[in-house]
Amino acid sequence: MSARAPRTVVVDDSRFMRGLIADILESGGVEVVGEAADGREALSVVADADPDVVTMDVEMPGMDGIEAVERLMAEHPTPTLMLSAYTAEGAEETFAALDAGAVDFFAKPGGEVSMGVSRMEEQLVETVRSVAGADLSRAGRQRRTEAATAAAGSATPASPSASTADGPAGTGVEPNTTLIIGSSTGGPDAVERVVSALPGDADLRGVVVQHMPEAFTGRFANRLDEACELSVREAEDGMRLGRGELAVAKGGHHLEITNARNGRLRLTVIDEERGEGVRPSVNVTMRSAAEAVDDPLIGVILTGMGGDGSDGVQALSRVGARVLAQDEDSCVVYGMPKRAAATGAVDSVLPLDDIAAGIAGERA
Repeated sequence: MSARAPRTVVVDDSRFMRGLIADILESGGVEVVGEAADGREALSVVADADPDVVTMDVEMPGMDGIEAVERLMAEHPTPTLMLSAYTAEGAEETFAALDAGAVDFFAKPGGEVSMGVSRMEEQLVETVRSVAGADLSRAGRQRRTEAATAAAGSATPASPSASTADGPAGTGVEPNTTLIIGSSTGGPDAVERVVSALPGDADLRGVVVQHMPEAFTGRFANRLDEACELSVREAEDGMRLGRGELAVAKGGHHLEITNARNGRLRLTVIDEERGEGVRPSVNVTMRSAAEAVDDPLIGVILTGMGGDGSDGVQALSRVGARVLAQDEDSCVVYGMPKRAAATGAVDSVLPLDDIAAGIAGERA
């Protein structure tokens, strides 16, 4: 993306919120080139203004944000950031918008929405800038499905048995392997794509750390559970994870692995700052795994903005863990993997569709 300020269209049914968001963005160096009160108007404004990024409210009268994103991606594809309610219902709608092609979302807090957004000005501006530079070809479930279908037609997929410990040396997940996956912008689809390709009978247990608010991580865990052969739940304090189980770090909290005994991990949910700037933080979880787990460890950094995970992968590397990072071409936003790779702690940089095989050891 060029060095110039990203050009933005703000879509919200509240005139006050449109003005507030526009003021926040412009004060942060983002140029607002248009506004719209609903999805239908947004299509016209975007077509005329041709912005770099759109901020789209989810719930609007007439054409809502989900339908607007579907139409936008078909008629005038533009990186889109959803502004969603900080509720479980908002999570359902937001995931539908991500499936339709939205790149990321910014959760409106409960209570007085405007005050909450104002307190997060810097984060909103940073997210808009990141989304403006996103690769739309990697966003959305429809695009993901089409890409997977094309890949399946050009290559013969490995059978599930080829990814278990019963295969030849170097081709299977080692017994009691612990997996830590970290991601941010573009992560929900990327994580789903990776874990859905992992065999349910692999001797594997682990944690997914996705930058996401608390109201969303439970639904995200359910979504992953429905999509893959492994059992996936939202992390709870004191939870124990065994073979074939994954936990999604709870939004708004850090997650540590405090011990690993008898083939099971014990998790601790922490409601305090750790100086990372985000909660949950990939760094916190990876560092704890490096300290607590003696069995084989694999760390994976997927698409996302920022540098969370770069310290964590170094901690993992120091204890002999295998570290994988998603490559630039397959990332929605090449931030976290780039920063991780720059540390020298990454063993393999792989396309998204090769990450699951990398976890299984086929690309170690």
